[in-house]
Amino acid sequence: MKDLEVVFDPLPPEQLRQFITYRLGMFNVARTGFDEWHPIGFFLKNGQGEWLGGLLGDTWGGWMNVRFVWLAEVVRGQRYGTRLMEAAEAYAASRGCFAATLDTHSYEALGFYQKRGYEVFGQLEDCPPGHTKYYLRKRLAQS
Repeated sequence: MKDLEVVFDPLPPEQLRQFITYRLGMFNVARTGFDEWHPIGFFLKNGQGEWLGGLLGDTWGGWMNVRFVWLAEVVRGQRYGTRLMEAAEAYAASRGCFAATLDTHSYEALGFYQKRGYEVFGQLEDCPPGHTKYYLRKRLAQS
């Protein structure tokens, strides 16, 4: 194939994002035989309809992968992060997952995850400069 164009688009249409995600998923299934992928989304919403937090991730190959966790400042320290993590872990275990993985930075929530039983298995220094990115994992209780 010749004359392929590389196109920069930092905010691609959702349809294109889904296409790439699907194609990578099909490649992974073909190579591993694991074909059960499920998205995870748990969110916090107040009585006025405001979104105050959420957790996004997925399950595949017996693992839960937590991609994003965010809480508004006004709800931090009130166990809502714990509730989101417990809900996601219970969902993942119900799907047959035996473990979970996530990453966080030194300025984010390392201690929070360690209190929840996650252990550091790798780290990347100066990511960004002056900070560390941590990679964590945890065995899940089977339901």
